[in-house]
Amino acid sequence: MSATNFNTKNDTFRKLMGNGLTYRIPRFQRDYSWADDEWEDLWLDLVGTIKPGGEPAHYMGYLVLQSDNDKAFDVIDGQQRLTTLSILILAALKNFERLVNEGKDPERNKQRMDDYRRSYIGFLDPVTFVPRSKLTLNRNNDHYFQTYLVPLGHLPVRGFRASEHSLRKAFEWFEKRIREYLGKSSSDQGTELAQFIESLSDKLFFTVITVTDELNAYKVFETLNARGVRLSATDLLKNYLFSVLHRESEHEHEMKTLEDRWESIVGRLGNDSFPDFLRMHWNSRHDSVRQTELFKVIRSKVTTREHAFNLLREMEEDMDHYLSLTQPETSHWIPALKTYALELRMFNVRQPLPLLLAARRKLADSDMETLMRACVVISFRFNVIAGLQASGQESTYGSVAQKISNGSLADLTAILSALKPVYIGDQQFKAAFGEKTIRTTNTRNKRVVRYLLCALEKQASGYDHDADSDSFNIEHILPQNLGEGWSTFRDEDVEDMVYRLGNMTLMQSAANRDAGNAVFADKKLAYAASHFEITKKVATDNADWTPERLRARQNWMANQASAIWRIAQLS
Repeated sequence: MSATNFNTKNDTFRKLMGNGLTYRIPRFQRDYSWADDEWEDLWLDLVGTIKPGGEPAHYMGYLVLQSDNDKAFDVIDGQQRLTTLSILILAALKNFERLVNEGKDPERNKQRMDDYRRSYIGFLDPVTFVPRSKLTLNRNNDHYFQTYLVPLGHLPVRGFRASEHSLRKAFEWFEKRIREYLGKSSSDQGTELAQFIESLSDKLFFTVITVTDELNAYKVFETLNARGVRLSATDLLKNYLFSVLHRESEHEHEMKTLEDRWESIVGRLGNDSFPDFLRMHWNSRHDSVRQTELFKVIRSKVTTREHAFNLLREMEEDMDHYLSLTQPETSHWIPALKTYALELRMFNVRQPLPLLLAARRKLADSDMETLMRACVVISFRFNVIAGLQASGQESTYGSVAQKISNGSLADLTAILSALKPVYIGDQQFKAAFGEKTIRTTNTRNKRVVRYLLCALEKQASGYDHDADSDSFNIEHILPQNLGEGWSTFRDEDVEDMVYRLGNMTLMQSAANRDAGNAVFADKKLAYAASHFEITKKVATDNADWTPERLRARQNWMANQASAIWRIAQLS
């Protein structure tokens, strides 16, 4: 992004609203949604800043604006904050109006009211009383804002959208808080209110990022999101699609249809999840693109109303499949597919999703079951055990997904063969497994180890245990909290050895508590009485527990694992 298309600076609220600048919430941005909690937080921050001895300034975060003339700006991110501050100023004007009506220094307070309106809200046409506002809201909220709030008139309460009620409630909330704030003052209330607005204007400041078009705005979203600042790239994508229809001068009913279908998709996915879904969906049908390039590619491909509605139709087709892959508990898939989706989620592996979206559109349940099991096996070998760079998988999965979509890979055998580049062979897998350490100090790792040990137990005994059961735990043979009697392990080796896979087995919960940090000779008696074959084997195979015996057991586990997580066609 060139410097000429991107500008950033820190501005106070006074500077933002001065010099004839105007702001517009794009037509199809989200409606106003702040409520009591957000209003309360803002109010407490303001009062804490403007009180004597308060902080010298209060940071309001990022504003992302789009403009080609540095006078009129579209608000890409920050609409809730700008709208709320404008409502707060209007609430202050209402208090000036109250003071005038009560005859409290009416001339000066009327002058103050007019000056602050021109500075922060805009002006009312002296003939028509139509407002010329500095801030224009979206198409659902602007009529109520301009017709009722800006003129400080009667606020009707019936027959309006929920977001319009929120605008009214915000105004009433801040008007009451300002009135209570002034009531505590022993000085002239008009002067006190003016000082309140002056302090607010100078002490609130934003980091303002200005871009020239949607593409640059999207790059800003990606950069800030990578730094942990959550912005609504979803809204930006939405606005672009609506701009396509707007360019073609389509009827309002088509805009409404597009909006309703879009909101249904985003509502089911969640605003934060939508960009991930869009990328998975797009990569399941087209050449793979990185998240940072997605908006650019979509903008180059979706240029007509037909393209926009086709994108919607395809997203609707894939949305249920995506939700079944990412939220399998609530899906209507057959049990085997749900199980494999849960395992992929447990592994925290997302690279296969475009492939699985493409396959779900083409394959019957039986073939889909085989393919999902293959993805679980590949992910277990590649990601969980070998720990290879996941980026190396994306091109393969993406290429196979595209070939499924265009019909060049039409049967399961061909699809599996195409996944050969990401299937780790037995030799490499066993070597990685033999050295694998998984620290069971967090929930996800514990679940992975329980899953792994239950699979080994099923291989040994034929019995299928629920890996999430509370009836058993992971037993660390060399204890996590080491006591006396473990001199066969050097102090410097203990931390690594404790979390080696060969040091872990399964035990019934009560027996696991009883074993605790006992020496191996005592633990061995409990292992011999265990219900688990892999745990009994620790007792029968080992006279003592040493680093050498731990490694031998882990190598045995590696051999078992290579038979469990295996794709015969690719081995």
